Amino acid sequence: MLTKTLTLTEQVARQIADDIAQGVYPVGAKLPPGRVLAEQYGVSAAVIREVTERLRAQGLIQSRQGSGSVVLSRTGAQGFLVPADIAVSREQLANVYELRMELEGGAAALAAQRRTSADLDAMARALADLERDLDHPDHSVEHDIAFHLAIATATHNPFYQDLLQYLNLQLRLAVSTARSNSRRQEGMTHSVHQEHVAVFDAIQARDADSARAMAVRHLRQAAGRLQLDSLFPVSP
Repeated sequence: MLTKTLTLTEQVARQIADDIAQGVYPVGAKLPPGRVLAEQYGVSAAVIREVTERLRAQGLIQSRQGSGSVVLSRTGAQGFLVPADIAVSREQLANVYELRMELEGGAAALAAQRRTSADLDAMARALADLERDLDHPDHSVEHDIAFHLAIATATHNPFYQDLLQYLNLQLRLAVSTARSNSRRQEGMTHSVHQEHVAVFDAIQARDADSARAMAVRHLRQAAGRLQLDSLFPVSP
């Protein structure tokens, strides 16, 4: 089911990208609303949201809250991109998790130094939502991503926010898989939640070193739940 959704996302994203390249949607024009695109391509609203994020990450469109998506360029950016088949390549997924450890560890440390009360409130809300929906995978994945993005926002560095938002959304399927694995083991879901709480507590205490360590520990544990840790290169 999830693999099919990922395939649909890629298919629709490529079709819309082709339409943009051919001038069907000119630079400066708005894309049709999400519900119209969903009907046009026969997919769900969730797929269209992922398509929109993919096109935004490629530099083709810009999304504005409440005003839709505007075409920025007919050709996509040639910069950093996560492969579309990341969820089925264990080696590539391990490499991205290793990258996330460094990036999100640094983000957590910065968040501990720079967080405001509003930042803490956003993290706390995501944690509360996550705890409430631990046994509901569709919702818990969204709350998991929201928590990580709240930490990125608390760095008050827009480049951390943009890159980590991109990585987290691209790894949505992997997060869902990790949570499914956790639910198969009694008590594991609670343990995962406590990993998030440990990161939050360190950020709240303004302990940058602990925040970094807890974020890295959480992602290393997540990689282990996906059985990716054995693929990390051995240090010389």
